[in-house]
Amino acid sequence: MEFPAMVVFAFLVLQVTFALASPDCDFPVVFNFGDSNSDTGAISAAFEPIRWPYGDVFFNKPSGRDSDGRLIVDFIAERLRLPYLSAYLNSLGANFRHGANFATGGSTVRKPNETIYEYGISPFFLDMQVTQFEQFKARSNDLYNQAKNPSDREKLTRPEDFSKALYTFDIGQNDLAMGFRKLSIDQLRAALPDIVNQFASAVQRLYKLGGRSFWIHNTGPFGCLPVNQFYTLNPAPGILDEHGCIKAQNDISMELNNQLKAKLEKLRAELPEAAITYVDVYAAKYALISNGKTQGFPNPLKVCCGYHVRYDHVWCGTKAPINGSLVFGDACENRAQYVSWDGVHYSEAANHFVANHILNGSLSSPPIPITKACHRS
Repeated sequence: MEFPAMVVFAFLVLQVTFALASPDCDFPVVFNFGDSNSDTGAISAAFEPIRWPYGDVFFNKPSGRDSDGRLIVDFIAERLRLPYLSAYLNSLGANFRHGANFATGGSTVRKPNETIYEYGISPFFLDMQVTQFEQFKARSNDLYNQAKNPSDREKLTRPEDFSKALYTFDIGQNDLAMGFRKLSIDQLRAALPDIVNQFASAVQRLYKLGGRSFWIHNTGPFGCLPVNQFYTLNPAPGILDEHGCIKAQNDISMELNNQLKAKLEKLRAELPEAAITYVDVYAAKYALISNGKTQGFPNPLKVCCGYHVRYDHVWCGTKAPINGSLVFGDACENRAQYVSWDGVHYSEAANHFVANHILNGSLSSPPIPITKACHRS
C-alpha cells in the first residue's frame, strides 16, 4: 500500500520535530573513521611523522594532523564536551576512555591497489579500520573486565559505552583522487556505486557490532583543491567554474554524494535501531570557497603553506632546490585568512567555519544537530 506524498512528508516532519524536541544525547565516546581530513595522528605514528609547521597555530607543535591546527573532528569533540580523540595507532600517550580515532591520512573506502610510497595512499582503508575497531572493542572489553584496580581502567572505553557512542565518518576524497589519477571520467563514474556499497557495508558491520548512532560526512568539492590546479596553469575555456574550481571533478564529487545519500536512506529502513545522519560537508566547503571574500578569506584557492610558483613546488614543511637555492616550504602570515593550508588540506580557520555550519544540523539529513544525533527520525 502506497501513501500519498503529503502524508509521507507530514510523517517525516513529525519525526524530525520529535527528534528536535528530544533531549540532547549523552555521547560518552566517539569513534571516528576516515582519511587525513580527520586523522589525529595515526599515519604520523605508523609512518613518517608530520613535521612543523603543521600544528603550530593551535597545538604549537606538530600534532599528527594535516593542518595548522584543529580538524572538524576536534570541533566535534569540543561540541560534545569530550577530549580530542587519540589515534588508534598511536602507542604513546593514548587515552581511549572517550573513544578512538581509526582514520589515517591517505585512506580510501575501497581497498587500494597501490602503496603509500607511490601517492600517499594508506593501507588502512575503511574495511580495515572497521576490523581494527572490532579488535579494539574485543580487546578493550577483555582488559576492562580483567582489571583489578580502577586505575587500570581509566584509559579504557567502558564496555557499556560502545552502544552509546557516536560513530563518525569522513572518507571518500582519496577514492576520487586515485580515480582521477588512473581512470577516465566515465570509468570513475562507473566505480561510484561500488564505493558507496562498500561505505554502506562498513556501517552495517558497525551496526552488527553494536553501533547505533552514525554521523556521516559526504566528500568535499574535490575540484576546489588547489593541488589539482598546480600543473594546469592555463586551463582550457570551460574547465573551471566561476569560482576557479574544476567543474568535472566537482560534478563527480556531487554524484558520489548523491548516491551515498540515497544509500543511507535505504540503510535507515534496513537497520531499525540506527540513527543515521547524512551531513553535507560539500555544501559548507563550497559555500566557504564561493563566498570567501565576504567570510574573511580574500583568496580561497590560494595556498598558505609551501612554495608553489608556476611549475616549481616545495611542499609544506619540506626543502627542495629551486634555481640553485634550497627553498623551504614555509607557512604564510595571516593564516586565519586562508582556506587551504597546504593545497590538499584545509586550515584550522576553514575547518572551524565548516564545523560551525554543519554541527547545528542545518546541512544534515535529517536536519538535526550533532547533539541530537542519537534520535532516530
